[in-house]
Amino acid sequence: MSGDAYDYIVVGAGSAGAALANRLVTGSDATVLLIEAGGPDDRPEIHDEKVPSTVSLWGPSEIDWGYVTAPQPALHDRTVPIARGKVWGGSSSLNAMLYVRGSRLDYDNWAALGNEGWSYQELLPYFKRLEDFEDGPSEYRGAGGPISVLYHNRPSPVSTRLFAAGSEVGLKDKGPRFDYNAAADQDDTIFYYQTSKTHDLQRSSTATGYIRPVLGHERFTMSSDSLVTRVLVENGRAAGVEYVTGGTTRQAYAGSEVILCGGAFNSPQILMLSGIGPAARLREHGIEVVSDLSGVGQNLQDHMVVGVCYLSRKEHPFVPTLIAESGFFTHTGGQPSERPPDLQMAFGSIKFVSPAYDREGPGFTFAPVIIQPRSTGTVSLRSGDPSELPIVQPGYLTDPADLECFLEAIELSRALAATSAMSGLVKEEIAPGPGVTGRAELAEYVRRNAGTLWHPTGTCRMGSGDGAVVDDQLRVYGVEGLRVADASIMPQIVAGNTNAPCIMIGEKAADLVLGRTESA
Repeated sequence: MSGDAYDYIVVGAGSAGAALANRLVTGSDATVLLIEAGGPDDRPEIHDEKVPSTVSLWGPSEIDWGYVTAPQPALHDRTVPIARGKVWGGSSSLNAMLYVRGSRLDYDNWAALGNEGWSYQELLPYFKRLEDFEDGPSEYRGAGGPISVLYHNRPSPVSTRLFAAGSEVGLKDKGPRFDYNAAADQDDTIFYYQTSKTHDLQRSSTATGYIRPVLGHERFTMSSDSLVTRVLVENGRAAGVEYVTGGTTRQAYAGSEVILCGGAFNSPQILMLSGIGPAARLREHGIEVVSDLSGVGQNLQDHMVVGVCYLSRKEHPFVPTLIAESGFFTHTGGQPSERPPDLQMAFGSIKFVSPAYDREGPGFTFAPVIIQPRSTGTVSLRSGDPSELPIVQPGYLTDPADLECFLEAIELSRALAATSAMSGLVKEEIAPGPGVTGRAELAEYVRRNAGTLWHPTGTCRMGSGDGAVVDDQLRVYGVEGLRVADASIMPQIVAGNTNAPCIMIGEKAADLVLGRTESA
């Protein structure tokens, strides 16, 4: 056996992996190797809070994997780009900096599926542990943690109008500092989005909060620009990993465990390249089967979004610092309140619309997001070559319920725009456009324009029985000493942005690995 040895090897320095690696180093006397395919988060645009800088990070580059979906049958065979961070901090270094935990019901549902230790009350300590919340500690919020969380304290005049407009259509206004991340009942209440920024208005990512504080630690090793090609499995146990760095193939060995934190695309790819996945498909690529797990790469879920965009009668006096400033959660189609909300509204003073619809002048957008999608998809190997990105087939809108949710959301967006609170602001609807009114026409608009918020989850599902990949300790079935800890383990996608839940998963995973529990 040749290669460096560590107690733990963490693959992926993203939202979950950075948190996990930090806690393993600071919470034990273990040695930790953190391997990341990208490099440091040193591009100035990463840390600039203004929207143009954030948007400039999205698209194929040295810090983005450049994923594009397979053609989507329900979207007229369009392909959809999905930004994924290839940099310290992963997607927390290039996301829109919205801090959303999701619904309490999300996690209680995970627990109800048989995942012990994953209810809301059991996960609350990990959310609190990661936070440095502006209002300080409370029963539901944390302070002093690695991720700074602020209220959006400088909203545009446009976003403030949503509060009055919402009241006109039956939504609730509980004030600008309504804390949707702590509220037991967050439904139908207008809020300003909380944001993961520092008090000097810099991005607060897992790179700044978890990686940089342990750089130089004697028991921590960071290997950047290093692509893991497979897990080394010996006698049914994960012994280490093989990776390529600087054009050289190397091995590193783990005395205790290997933990994959590559996200919903890369973690299943690494498992399959290592012989862990659907046996027949692995053999098609000449890969020796180590563990026949049919669920690897299945159960892909993502959040879709579409823009309902207006030109404004008034110039906006400043460059916005959040893509979405205000919003709300609600249930569509008479969904019962005992289920998580299925619609999240994002509202802001930008034109979030495809170039074909854009018009000169200031604007604003209602951006409804389907947060409990029924449609699911897959991640599969393109080949046995680790340098080739896997095939991402999300199956967007393959379940008709998702399209129905969008149609109701467009109707709600238009109702908000038609209120007296918005009347002095609205100049003209530019997307879908005032002439697009019938259900068939609106459905066509959605099929041709809906995209994704880049929240892929679920492809290494936590649970038991057919289709499960990891147990509730995040241990991969059929291989000792191997875990997965990232968005891929979610049994069901959360009803909200996924970054905060991913960091929570990294925090929780650290305690699982170290055999600890956290109490509220």
